[in-house]
Amino acid sequence: MLSRIFIQNFALIDTLEIAMDKGLQVITGETGAGKSIILGALRLILGERADAKSAANPETKSIVEAEFGIHENLKIFFEDNDLDFEEQTVIRREILPTGKSRAFVNDVPVTLDVLKSLSTRLIDIHSQFETSNLFNEEYQFKIIDGLAGNRALIADYQKELSVFKNLNKTLATLKNRLSEGNKEADYKDFLLNELVEADLDMIDMEELQSQLETHENVGHISENLSVILARFDTEEIGVLDGLIEVHSRLGKTAELSHQFTEIHQRFESTFLELKDILFELQNQAEEIETDPSVLEMLTSKFNLINNLYLKHQVKSVEDLRDIRDALSYEQGGFADLENEIAIITKTISEKEKSLEILAQKLSDNRKKCIPVFTKKIEDLLRQLGLEKAKIAVELSEDKAFNDFGKENIAILFQANSGFPLMPIQSAISGGERSRVMLAVKKIMAENSDLPTLILDEIDTGVSGKVADEMGKVMREMSKDMQLIVITHLAQVAAKGDSNYKVVKEDVDGKSRTTILPLSPADKLHEIAQLLSGAKVTDAAMEQARELIG
Repeated sequence: MLSRIFIQNFALIDTLEIAMDKGLQVITGETGAGKSIILGALRLILGERADAKSAANPETKSIVEAEFGIHENLKIFFEDNDLDFEEQTVIRREILPTGKSRAFVNDVPVTLDVLKSLSTRLIDIHSQFETSNLFNEEYQFKIIDGLAGNRALIADYQKELSVFKNLNKTLATLKNRLSEGNKEADYKDFLLNELVEADLDMIDMEELQSQLETHENVGHISENLSVILARFDTEEIGVLDGLIEVHSRLGKTAELSHQFTEIHQRFESTFLELKDILFELQNQAEEIETDPSVLEMLTSKFNLINNLYLKHQVKSVEDLRDIRDALSYEQGGFADLENEIAIITKTISEKEKSLEILAQKLSDNRKKCIPVFTKKIEDLLRQLGLEKAKIAVELSEDKAFNDFGKENIAILFQANSGFPLMPIQSAISGGERSRVMLAVKKIMAENSDLPTLILDEIDTGVSGKVADEMGKVMREMSKDMQLIVITHLAQVAAKGDSNYKVVKEDVDGKSRTTILPLSPADKLHEIAQLLSGAKVTDAAMEQARELIG
């Protein structure tokens, strides 16, 4: 229940503070007195957009506070959002001169999302300009689902629907990736096979190039080796014979003088190395042979690798191996992608079955409560002067899942007998809207945990007996909740458990708006003034007494 309102530095309000009570709370005041300003301030508590221009003094912050009596069933919300639970909870909104705003719950800073989530559990403001909600399919579902007890079920359904939609988005993305991948799959398979067949792990490009050079120049190499070996082995003038003689004479010289011992040792070491080189050259010369098939194979492999360099724009066999491995991994990735698509498709199918069950339960509950709804609302409309009014609810199957199940809704209406029922948006007149909306609000209030409802001139366009009946309906509604009504009708004001008046007056040459609680005598005078205008007559006073009863 809303127990206190405090507003400071907001539009025409300097400082305003008023305590509210339970039951039917009626606010009156002349047009332009500032009732809409108070409502605008309260809407900030609901998390609506703040405007720094609304400050009366732009150099100081604006403050709006609302104190609520909180029911224990909201403790979980406070725990989930790390808030201190207080039976009397204060929600505050501050608008700084810079235009920035801050929100607090029991002095703890909160985000606007948390503020909205909490305040919408505490208060609902309905303006006379919001009767178009009645034409909205979402609002129509809300009416029927409230009466059908579908609140928990619709929450479960919408949670499942959100998962279902996200899964379908993911599936579409994966299928697109697979489709794009398949377009290049054949070419990439060709590239991978080409790299695999190249046997890259067994290739040393330097060694391959060396072998190729050897086989390409085998004739020149054989000729050079033959000449070298001939020079070493030629009798009398061969290099080897000469070196043997040098080795022998240098040894004898070293025996004669130790001065030549080191030189002899060095020569002997070099001589042995030279003999080893000669032996290796002889072996190489014997092994070198001309084989055209080997040369062709080496040339083919060398050209293949160079062509792969050009095709993939790399400069090493290692780079080619990396490309091969990446293509292989990607090929495996497509298999993983197909597997993932299969899993998600199966999950979607399961979710679809679950949604079908929930949607059917929602529909069954709605169908059961529709006769209850039509009877209740037609009874209320008769009470409100629409004796011939008929209302119906049509549910039609939807091929796809929507936010409310697998069906659409349409409320049909006709105010006069002898005419067909038509969609309410095309069948209802301006004078009928307020009465139908009040009847709807009453039915919704009976099936809602909402502690406070504010009706802003919902009774516009009615008078006389109908106005009196609207007042009675509002009084009935206030037995189950705190109902705050802004009205110009004496018949409604007379039903108030507590009455308040919004007044605008000049203070130090500036217009200021405030709200005053009315005593029983003030209430009587205010109702009489609503009946007669500025000049309160004795007849108006007497009529006011009769209305109050």
